Amino acid sequence: MKAQGVTLAGSVIGGILASACCIGPVVFALLGISGAAFAQRFEPLRPYLLVATYALLGGAFYTSYRPAKTECAPGEACEMPRANRVGKVMLWIAAVVVLLATTFPIYSVYLF
Repeated sequence: MKAQGVTLAGSVIGGILASACCIGPVVFALLGISGAAFAQRFEPLRPYLLVATYALLGGAFYTSYRPAKTECAPGEACEMPRANRVGKVMLWIAAVVVLLATTFPIYSVYLF
C-alpha cells in the first residue's frame, strides 16, 4: 500500500506542476495576486512532467489492481486479501483531478 500512496501522490503533484504554466496565472489572478508570470517558467518542462505524471498514475493503477499473490500451502487456511476501497476511490479521484489539470489549456478558452 505504500507504493500506491507514493505513486498516487506523485501523479497528482506531477499533474499540477505540468499545468502550473496555465493554471497558475489564472489562480493568482482570481486571488488578486499580481506578478504570477513565474508560473510560465514551467512551460518548457510540461511534456516531461506530463509523461512523469501519467507514468506514476499508471503505476498507481497497476499496484492497486494487480492480482494478489497468495502464498498458501495446500490444506492451510489463508487470509483473504481485502480490497482497499478507500485507496481505489482516492486513486480514481486523483486520476480525474490529474486529467482535469492536464487538459486545462484545452477547455480554459471556453471558461474565460
